[in-house]
Amino acid sequence: MSDRGELALVLHTHMPYVEGFGTWPFGEEWLWEAVATVYLPLLRVLEEAPVTVGLTPVLCDQLETLEGEAGERFLRFLREIRAPIHGEDEEGFERAGEEALAAEVRRAAADYRVADRAFGELHGRVLGALADQARRGPCELWTSAATHSVLPLLATDVGLRIQVGTGVRSHERRFGSFGGGFWLPECAYSPGLERELAEYGVRAFCVDQTDALGLGSLDQLEPIATGAGPVAVPVDWELIGLVWDPKGYPADPLYRNYHGRTLHDLRPWDNGGGAYRHWEALVLARRHARGFVERAAKRLDAYREERGRPGLLCCALDTELLGHWWYEGLAWLEFVLDEARLQGVPLATLPDALSRIEPVKRPLAPSTWGRPRDLSTWDSPRVAEVAFTARRAELRTVAGAAVARERGPALERAVREPLALHASDWAFQVTHELAGDYPLERVHSHSRELDAALAALTDSGAVSDAAVRNLAPQVELAPLFAT
Repeated sequence: MSDRGELALVLHTHMPYVEGFGTWPFGEEWLWEAVATVYLPLLRVLEEAPVTVGLTPVLCDQLETLEGEAGERFLRFLREIRAPIHGEDEEGFERAGEEALAAEVRRAAADYRVADRAFGELHGRVLGALADQARRGPCELWTSAATHSVLPLLATDVGLRIQVGTGVRSHERRFGSFGGGFWLPECAYSPGLERELAEYGVRAFCVDQTDALGLGSLDQLEPIATGAGPVAVPVDWELIGLVWDPKGYPADPLYRNYHGRTLHDLRPWDNGGGAYRHWEALVLARRHARGFVERAAKRLDAYREERGRPGLLCCALDTELLGHWWYEGLAWLEFVLDEARLQGVPLATLPDALSRIEPVKRPLAPSTWGRPRDLSTWDSPRVAEVAFTARRAELRTVAGAAVARERGPALERAVREPLALHASDWAFQVTHELAGDYPLERVHSHSRELDAALAALTDSGAVSDAAVRNLAPQVELAPLFAT
């Protein structure tokens, strides 16, 4: 271990279950866009990169389908939707005399041709390629709750165990083993949660302790031991804020504007209002990567000087920010990996770093990485319908299992529908007005399907299918019958 301490980059990789549930403007095209612009390019960036990659089970459920018919729909999306609309907008700009915008649309079209080629070379095995990389190292894969539910908001211990147990078991099935790394959805922690995590072999998780410890506090560089065993790793907003702050790197005038769109939803403008110039943006991304690593070095050096020992600096980011929301984000990440080597800032996966850095004993405060850092994003009057529907679904399912005639398709369907309802994404989208009526439509449809499955539990009625697409194919049912 370096005396300087270590920087741990954590990529939280997640998508709500949208495969097969709607198309444009909301639905499975979210997934196709993320596969093309984030997940496939990420595979190249992760080669020889000591990065911790959290993969939510619900995302893996969907990536798994790409090896079948869903993969064909993804290719149709690339070839029959993205390719022609780039061509139409390019011609439109040329007719209007906007050659710079036409040239950018023409350049951006190549992103989807590259994705098409990469997908073909993998034969649809996007998830398998991630698994292969993790086996070769040095990246490390973590799991999470089954459907990215806010664990402190679950109504029952049974519901919590189904979420955590399904997440761990699905990771073991897909990747051969579970190393103990668990991403808390929304970084949502409440005291005592570590006991349930320990039950399923969790050894480490990330927490946001900014309010408790203070922004910029060097205490953020100290892993925290819990009485139950798992180690809590604070995420450092002094560093994360360089990216996530509304005035952070992605807001620079030279970067591509996510919100300025053509009729066909393309983005040929920069944040400054002019035609986007990709090579200039890449030069800026290199400069921002250099500044990011310099800031990390100062944090590590300050901790070493004050505490007399190396610290662990954890920067966690949503993977989908990189390449999708922030178009240049994956290039920036690649530059960060290179700059860390050039500046002598040691990079480590969290398991490797935790094997070398002793955790401290300190109370953990309840928190999330929402804004504010509480549960209000997912539990407020604005999202009351979403929250109460999910809570009722969980309670009704637990009660229904107690009187179920058998553990058959109806019970599996009854368990999967609350899993779908518990996704934190629906409340998040309603709170931030991100997806129109789509989240409430999903909540209502899953609630109706649950009604039918619960009815079949008690009257032996027919249930159409135990499955909800490929959601939680090996759902953990044992907690329903534990005594």
